[in-house]
Amino acid sequence: MADEPISAWDDGPLRAYGRDLIPRVLAGLVRRGEQFDAAEDALQEALLEALRVWPEHPPNDPRAWLTTVATRRLVDARRSEAARHRREEEAEAEPRVDGPASSEEVGDDTLFLLFRCCHPALAPASQVALTLRAVGGLTTREIADAFYVPEATMAQRISRAKRTVRGRRLDQPGDLAVVLRVLYLVYTAGHAGRVDLAREAIRLGRQLTLATEEPEARGLLALMLLNHARLPARVDAEGRLVTLDQQDRGLWNRREIAEGVRVLQSALAWQTEARPPGRYQVEAAIAALHDDAASAEETDWPQILSWYDDLVALTDDPVRDDPAAVLGRAVALGHVDGAAAGLRESDRLRDVLGERHRWHAVRGHLHELGGDLPAAAAAYAEAARRATTVAERDHLVRQAARARAQSARA
Repeated sequence: MADEPISAWDDGPLRAYGRDLIPRVLAGLVRRGEQFDAAEDALQEALLEALRVWPEHPPNDPRAWLTTVATRRLVDARRSEAARHRREEEAEAEPRVDGPASSEEVGDDTLFLLFRCCHPALAPASQVALTLRAVGGLTTREIADAFYVPEATMAQRISRAKRTVRGRRLDQPGDLAVVLRVLYLVYTAGHAGRVDLAREAIRLGRQLTLATEEPEARGLLALMLLNHARLPARVDAEGRLVTLDQQDRGLWNRREIAEGVRVLQSALAWQTEARPPGRYQVEAAIAALHDDAASAEETDWPQILSWYDDLVALTDDPVRDDPAAVLGRAVALGHVDGAAAGLRESDRLRDVLGERHRWHAVRGHLHELGGDLPAAAAAYAEAARRATTVAERDHLVRQAARARAQSARA
């Protein structure tokens, strides 16, 4: 199997056509019934041929050209492996490429390939890796860099994933929910190496909304846009984390916020009593309220609390099934009904999240909100001790020191 079927994309005239063309061609081949390995091998050969031909004879339709050449390679491979078939029969089976695909066809191909990559038979890590490779058009090295693993390890993971989905049908009702979850996993993987995974997830989310009218797909896209808009303000000039209430809102990307709000509104337009908003729509609504506030003091906490009420109502046992939602509600409740109410709400999560740094950090925030600076300092210090990254630990250490200093002055 070719090791890097898209490596040639970084060279010459191919670069001008953008990263999304190769996944489209690959999707078309796989949709037609080709296996991942065979389709990637054929596409690699087509790309190498394009490097030779395109500089002097650029095609009018790059996608059709690549599809045609890759198809011919696949047919040639089948002929050599199955000599018992007559040449005429193989040629008759060769599909014709008439021209560029419509936007609906592109969306359908993307959805099909996303479903294949996010098959429930795969582990979440494999779903993410295969999605980035086949749909996102990333190289194995780029994916490995993004997840801090050796390239050989990632190559093995992707190869195992392709073997797992070979020949499987995608007819399970939960397939779209799995796709959405995988895209959000890609988004939350953050930014590392040479690839901005958050932006890549947004790009794929836009393509997904072309292929389905499912409101939750739009809810997820809106959520990613509204959160990503704050990225420029999340770290200061010295590389230190900046919490939402302290961020310079003038640095937020207002274009992404406006797009996120439009997408969210289009999703919520499907809301009925029988079909209330799903998780991604509710979380996007909360993010939109934060983004809409001109300052932290102007945040509409009562409305945010109302949305959190809807979020925790989506599960029968939110403390066990969605503790993050309960923790977020504790913060909102603290701002609306007072720190004591928020702390009581967070107490419900002690057995579930008591070992996690975020639970202690939220307790620190609520204690500080209520004016108990010694308790806030202690909670921040405990959160720092349990932090999983250097940036979070350093931030929480500074929070603890600030609370102690303010307590001493008081």
